[in-house]
Amino acid sequence: MRAKRGIAIVGLVPLAALAAGCGGGERQDKHEPSGNFAVEVTRASFPAKQTLAEPTKLSIQVKNTDSKPLPNVAVTVDSFSKATNEPGLADPNRPVWIVDQGPVGGDTAYVNTWALGTLAPGATRTFTWKVTAIQPGTQTVRYRISPGLTGKAKVADANKTSGSFTVAISRRPAQARVNPDTGAVIRSSGQ
Repeated sequence: MRAKRGIAIVGLVPLAALAAGCGGGERQDKHEPSGNFAVEVTRASFPAKQTLAEPTKLSIQVKNTDSKPLPNVAVTVDSFSKATNEPGLADPNRPVWIVDQGPVGGDTAYVNTWALGTLAPGATRTFTWKVTAIQPGTQTVRYRISPGLTGKAKVADANKTSGSFTVAISRRPAQARVNPDTGAVIRSSGQ
């Protein structure tokens, strides 16, 4: 009987250690400096005309125009999905684009925010998303830049750190075929 208790206790130790790690520890914003930071979008692109099922890229280049490093440069993209009024849904948001790949190394705990770390004064960083449109119509994608994730670091000029794209997504899907000689997928626009 004593051996069984030992097994039970040994089995509980890893569970207790795992539970202790959930929600504990130091605050996420502990090392983020407070203040305003000069940062701006130097280039942003997303095709204005797209078709259903056509892979495309959204790209936003950010520059640190401040004399101090940005703690954790981040981009929030709203409108990869939009809310529906359909009753009874657990989540009313429905995707307009599927995010095939977000900025490499940029995943965060936030649903629509990606961060790429510290950005030195004068340096630039490009955020790139590979997306596929799955809902037709005219859509608006909005984005905003932040020098940090927790809200302590703020942008000095919001006019230089946000923007939007208006995109017309055709109902006709992109046409694709496979080259029998190479196996490569050849796509043509459905517009």
